[in-house]
Amino acid sequence: MLEFFSSSVRIVNSERATQECLEVAFPSGIPATCRSIIFNATLGHKLDKVAAAVHKIIPSIPVFGASGCGVTGREGVGESMNELAMMAICGSDKELLTAAVSEIYGHNAYQKGVELAQQLKNQNPQINVIYLLCPGIDIDNDLILKAFVDTFGEEVTIFGGTSSDNMSGVHSYQFHDNVLSEHDAWAIGFADTTLKNITRATHGFSAYGEPMIVTKCDGNRIYELNGRGAWSEYTERLSKPTNATCGDTIPIGALAEELTPELAQEYGNPHILRVITKHDGEIMYYPVTCKEGLRLWLTLRDEDLIFSEQQRSLEYLKKHIGTCKPVAVFQTDCLARGRFLFNRVVKDEIISMMHDALSVDGVVPPWLGNYGFGEYTRLGGKNTYHNYSTALLVLYR
Repeated sequence: MLEFFSSSVRIVNSERATQECLEVAFPSGIPATCRSIIFNATLGHKLDKVAAAVHKIIPSIPVFGASGCGVTGREGVGESMNELAMMAICGSDKELLTAAVSEIYGHNAYQKGVELAQQLKNQNPQINVIYLLCPGIDIDNDLILKAFVDTFGEEVTIFGGTSSDNMSGVHSYQFHDNVLSEHDAWAIGFADTTLKNITRATHGFSAYGEPMIVTKCDGNRIYELNGRGAWSEYTERLSKPTNATCGDTIPIGALAEELTPELAQEYGNPHILRVITKHDGEIMYYPVTCKEGLRLWLTLRDEDLIFSEQQRSLEYLKKHIGTCKPVAVFQTDCLARGRFLFNRVVKDEIISMMHDALSVDGVVPPWLGNYGFGEYTRLGGKNTYHNYSTALLVLYR
């Protein structure tokens, strides 16, 4: 039976930060059944240094890391340059399986996704929850999810997201097997039959104006919007110059795709959002597979809607959990919902809402979160990629 332990700290020295995280997570000492460490870190910490510090204390344990624009945990929100959050998982090696692949991009996302999923399935075909971490730049997340669904079936829950930088859209990092990379992906499979799971995502943005129409695209690359160069049309709509960077457009440039009425009812919003983290001249790299004729709206954040939909999301989770006990929460948040969107007080209020809703006798369960470029969670009974959302996976018994 798997057990989860978490902690988060703000300490400049990476080795000391790692030691502190492990001491907080394991006040009575690290058990021999500790099987894996997952950590999120902001860019002031080098992922390989954190992993090396873990291995000084727990030699040979599999360590998986991701960069982000901030972290969340039981202790709250951290968005300085030196934040570190960690989740340790203990239990049987038949219940916790790990895998990784190298050099994953938009053009080979399906093939690499199949390779990654098959590694897990070969170890235990009974896996029913997968925590997935992919690069946040130049990736087709629809194809990655399709690869996992084709391998495991739609009933498996895929959760996680993509790594990020400080919103520049330049570098996002992943760590696994003592390898630090910008274009690797890793996955952790759970096969503990005592665990149940539930996921939910919400964003709280509103579309406005006339949509832009995708008039030329290939895979996840958009060449033209409204018959013009895609980047020129997009930046003009944002009142930005064409030499604007992704760092200029990400905070204000959420693009909205229309959902079906059924999905809109479940989601609490008529649109699902998309982020642009890379462009090459006029070519915009879309985070999922794109089709000509797709309509894309610009959006505005609606603070009242953000809070009301977050509350609705939590009520949904609590209803499904019922009298069971949450044993771990994994949170994936869009970095644009962090310090670039809210002040500290508002973020603390949102995190407190989540903590209060999922606590047991006033105790927050082990919790690990990251401010990344995108989020994986279910919508309409299917594994779906989201942007600009707060996504939660609750594991409970």
